[in-house]
Amino acid sequence: MKTITSCVHSMLRHQPFLDDALAKDLINFSALAIHLQPEVEKELRKPVKQGSIIMALRRYNPKKNLLKNTNLRDMGDILVRSGITEYTYLNSKSILASQAELLNLVKDELGVYLNYSSNYQESNILVSADLKETVANCFKNEILVSVKSELSSITIALPKNSSKTVGLYFYIFKLLAYEGIPVFEMISTSNYFALFLEKEYINQAFLLLNEIKIS
Repeated sequence: MKTITSCVHSMLRHQPFLDDALAKDLINFSALAIHLQPEVEKELRKPVKQGSIIMALRRYNPKKNLLKNTNLRDMGDILVRSGITEYTYLNSKSILASQAELLNLVKDELGVYLNYSSNYQESNILVSADLKETVANCFKNEILVSVKSELSSITIALPKNSSKTVGLYFYIFKLLAYEGIPVFEMISTSNYFALFLEKEYINQAFLLLNEIKIS
């Protein structure tokens, strides 16, 4: 059976921005209760007093931010690249052969960018603009789902032991979201991660990430 407390706590757990602000004591309970009241009443299908929501908020125990600023300052160099195109193809019996053909054609070329990833349904290719024709030829027999050109990427060297750092990606994406910067794609490895953005956002994102390093 749903109660006011369980309903309010569930809403907060699914809104990390609110959860983070509550953990830092940045939100007025009365104002937040007014904001949540319509949604709580809709969920419980009955009128709910603001005082009851405030009591539920006082019982909430948000998780404290476990991310230390030192982790962010330990991030390495930031590399920006422009002129990237993303292709998405449906997987098929021949998709690996098409991939192999592409890799074979570009293996000796210097200065090109190529990233290939795949899941059970689709394959994704990110390439520099000078490989667009090569990709089109290699994958001409595949089903193209989407193509997005004029992307830019920001690649960042991750701090040591970043895989054990709680909230690293959350903190970065939270700041990007606060500034209204949409992330088109993200790729990560053990030591690096790359954000792919539409070109009009790249300068703003670079300045923001650079501020994180020196804050």
